[in-house]
Amino acid sequence: MTKAALFRALHHGRTPEDPLVLPGPWDAASARVFVEAGFRALATPSAGVAAALGYEDGATPADEMFAAVARIARAVDVPVSADVEDGYGLAPGELVDRLLEAGAVGCNLEDSVRGELKDPREHADWLAEVRSAAADRLFVNARVDTFVRGVADPERAIERAALYVAAGADCVYPIGAPAAVLPLLRAGIQGPVNVFAKAGEGPSPAELGELGATRITFGPGLQRRAAVALREIAARLVK
Repeated sequence: MTKAALFRALHHGRTPEDPLVLPGPWDAASARVFVEAGFRALATPSAGVAAALGYEDGATPADEMFAAVARIARAVDVPVSADVEDGYGLAPGELVDRLLEAGAVGCNLEDSVRGELKDPREHADWLAEVRSAAADRLFVNARVDTFVRGVADPERAIERAALYVAAGADCVYPIGAPAAVLPLLRAGIQGPVNVFAKAGEGPSPAELGELGATRITFGPGLQRRAAVALREIAARLVK
């Protein structure tokens, strides 16, 4: 089984109390830590990688992001999915080629740019082109940004999700959706649903699974917690 096929298989046949938990490495060292802990796949966070590279979220040059993903993928023997924001303005075929060259088997693709939601039908058409270029070589996780862009109505998220699934998305990621609306989203979305979690805060992975999460990611949360721990160590050393 290829890594891409394994990654896709990990999203299916799961029980509600056992969602797929994907920690987000920001460099090769953190990726190895997660694999050594027993995780079977990883999902890079664009904001966490940006911080590791010295950039603000959303300001990482595409070449540096793909190079960082390649270093992470080379460092481990498990499937790695990459958050590549809104695709950096690349044509679908070029985006797919660069992800595959970096060793990624999946990708997150946002439906907003510079803080504004994209037209969902145009975005769906673009996702369909990505799907066509990727065939079964990439697992496409279509992010739905309504909740983080001030649109709290779950039905709007479901409408967008339906378009993206029809376009070939393997999974839908309504980032920022409150836990209370997850059952509604689960009922209205066909296929796997990615839920954002805060490590050590809020519902546990099992609880989120019961609410409707197929898979759980943490965005830059793990990198930020590691940075806090490092600051505390540094503060003790400098005294």
